[in-house]
Amino acid sequence: MSIDQRLQAKNIQLPPVAAPAAAYVPFVQTGNLVFISGHIAKKDGKPWVGQLGTNMDTETAKQAAESIAIDLLGTLQAACGGDLNRVKRIVKVLSLVNSSSTYTEHHLVTNGCSELLVHILGEAGAHARSAFGVAQLPLGACVEIELIAELH
Repeated sequence: MSIDQRLQAKNIQLPPVAAPAAAYVPFVQTGNLVFISGHIAKKDGKPWVGQLGTNMDTETAKQAAESIAIDLLGTLQAACGGDLNRVKRIVKVLSLVNSSSTYTEHHLVTNGCSELLVHILGEAGAHARSAFGVAQLPLGACVEIELIAELH
């Protein structure tokens, strides 16, 4: 199946690039690499607020990370001039999870993003990854994720 067919099969419509909320740009390309700025989890257009180990569970945060993957793909599509087939591979995903000091399942939360990228992009979606717990994220968001992609 093509990327478009996989998106349709999951009933995913990629969003347009969101306007930056501070002094940064949504993506920067240098050579064949595209660096996508961090995207926070959103639900119904508003920050998806929560802290793992305090008031949110792993499965809910995994869904939030999957929603971020959709937003990241929308920004990546814009960086590719509208054609995700230009993605040679996702090189790296960095995930920040708003969590208490005792929470230890950051990697499981981040799987929500990683699994969707692989499902939509196939082998090109497989990537290196880091997942960190942090004391707080902008606007109280539960998860923030950025990525680096290589283009054809």
